[in-house]
Amino acid sequence: MTLLELLWTFFYIGLFTIGGGQVAITLMYEPLVGGGLISGEQFYNMVAVSESTPGPIGINMATYIGCELYGVMGGILVTFATVLPSLVIIIVIAKFFDKYQEKPLVKSVFTCIRPVSAGLIAVAAYEVLKISLIQPFSFVRLGIYLVAFSLLMIKKMSPIFVMILGAVAGILFL
Repeated sequence: MTLLELLWTFFYIGLFTIGGGQVAITLMYEPLVGGGLISGEQFYNMVAVSESTPGPIGINMATYIGCELYGVMGGILVTFATVLPSLVIIIVIAKFFDKYQEKPLVKSVFTCIRPVSAGLIAVAAYEVLKISLIQPFSFVRLGIYLVAFSLLMIKKMSPIFVMILGAVAGILFL
């Protein structure tokens, strides 16, 4: 994939990522992994790094893949290509939203976008779960997952602390 094709791919992803960065993961998977640009394992390693660094995951992923394939300038350009559609759309919406927000069609569109975004996030969550626990299955991975889940949900521990523990567990046990 040339840099121009990568820029177009991430422009497209930025254009259709409604619902946050988790939706972007679902949209990125097919062109990057399905297109043979990177492996599934590389993709989910990038997801892990992007989730654990500050900032929106979609932007972090764009920067990461751009830098990985085309250096720092590639990272900057791919990030800009990802952000450009949102920037333009937000400027246009800001100009007209007050005038049209109470219109039935506008309300219907926003009502339908929410469940679609939730579905895309569910697909991304399933794919991450599949690559991290199911393929290849390991009792050690399952144990790390269950401990992390328990610390987050039962003990209400800080996610940052749980991520650090997960990184340590990965170094020690995997």
